[in-house]
Amino acid sequence: MSRCIHMYLLASVAGFALPAACLAADDLGALRAELEALKAQQAAQISILEARIAELESNQAAVAAAASVPETAAPTPSAGSDMRAFNPAISVILAGNYANLSQDPGTWAIAGFLPGGDETGPGERSFNLGESELMLSGSIDPYFMGNVTVALSPENELAVEEAYFRTLALPAGLMLKGGRFFSGLGYLNEIHGHAWDFIDQPLVYQAFYGGQFAQDGLQLKWLAPTDLFLELGAETGNGEAFPGTRRGVNGANGVTLFAHVGGDIGDDWAWRGGMSWMELRAVERTYDDLNAAGEDVVNAFTGKSRTWIADATLKWTMPGDPKRRSLKLQGEYMHRTEDGELAYDLGGQALTDGYDSSQSGWYVQGVYQFLPRWRVGARYDSLDSGTPRIGLVKSGLLPAEDFPALASADPSRTSLMIDWSPSEFSRLRAQYAWDDARDAATDEQFFLQYIYSLGAHGAHKF
Repeated sequence: MSRCIHMYLLASVAGFALPAACLAADDLGALRAELEALKAQQAAQISILEARIAELESNQAAVAAAASVPETAAPTPSAGSDMRAFNPAISVILAGNYANLSQDPGTWAIAGFLPGGDETGPGERSFNLGESELMLSGSIDPYFMGNVTVALSPENELAVEEAYFRTLALPAGLMLKGGRFFSGLGYLNEIHGHAWDFIDQPLVYQAFYGGQFAQDGLQLKWLAPTDLFLELGAETGNGEAFPGTRRGVNGANGVTLFAHVGGDIGDDWAWRGGMSWMELRAVERTYDDLNAAGEDVVNAFTGKSRTWIADATLKWTMPGDPKRRSLKLQGEYMHRTEDGELAYDLGGQALTDGYDSSQSGWYVQGVYQFLPRWRVGARYDSLDSGTPRIGLVKSGLLPAEDFPALASADPSRTSLMIDWSPSEFSRLRAQYAWDDARDAATDEQFFLQYIYSLGAHGAHKF
């Protein structure tokens, strides 16, 4: 009986063990098959990657071989090539305004300063066509680009504002510009009128330069290869623009030097500062005056004019701000000295004696963008004409009343503005100003302005 029980137990164990052994054998076969499939798949992927690497290495070798071939003349474009790449960028600026002025604009002048001849002042009353501009610019070849800006004045007069070439391939961060161009002195001088934050220029620019100072000559700039923005520049030209005059000689008249430096303060702030110096010569730089007897006279200055300029700009913007708020603070200070001779009444008495003056002026402004397309701004201008030394008055030959345009004065102006830009190509602006440039009666000025841009237009400076 016991033997039978043992035999039964052995049979039972064997019955359970045989199916388990069969299952183990099946799992092992499946795992081996899966492993072989993975090996095959990885081998295929490795082959694809090796082929791609070989293709890239071949392309790099071809590029290196092409770069080692000496340059030859550029092939002539075929009739089917895209000639649009050789066309210049063309843009037009349309501008106009409405002016409401409490004083007669025909009597506008900056008291205490020799007239520059081109001061525009507030312009005429009522509706006016502003200065419209036609600009053409583009690359000439790999070495030069060119730019031409023609301005149409409200008086229907055409004038070449800028017409220059600029190098593209000078080494060591150098750039040469030649022709007619707005000087790189200060901050605002290089910026075209349609990009100003106010309708008009600060009084100091109108008093010292009669507007923007344009140079007919050469400019050399050097941009330092540093993280900090550092730019040095020098200019020379014929000196025809106020406060100089064309002297009728073969050489250049005067020199302009400037340095600009700038950088970032964290992610929110950016800044730029600069210093500029200019020396020009003037020969019989005439201006109209009214002597003590009420007679019109023409006087003339001959001598040297030297100007120092300090400028600073600070910008703030908050990254990721849904309202796109931003703030721009800007200011410039100018100091000018002139020494030479002053001729009185060229068409009559033609008296001449020594003359020297020391004059200064500055402005500060702020513009705040409180919504994506809306900005408000405020600006304050101030001038100090000083007390010039007039030899003809010091010697007793003439009374000081014969030179009313040179009487000491401290003109000033306060301006407020708000503008709305429906798009990057249009801007509508309202501006109100209390103008004491005459240093007598205050001219309350209200302006409405439109500015429209058509066509391709490059980015403006910082």
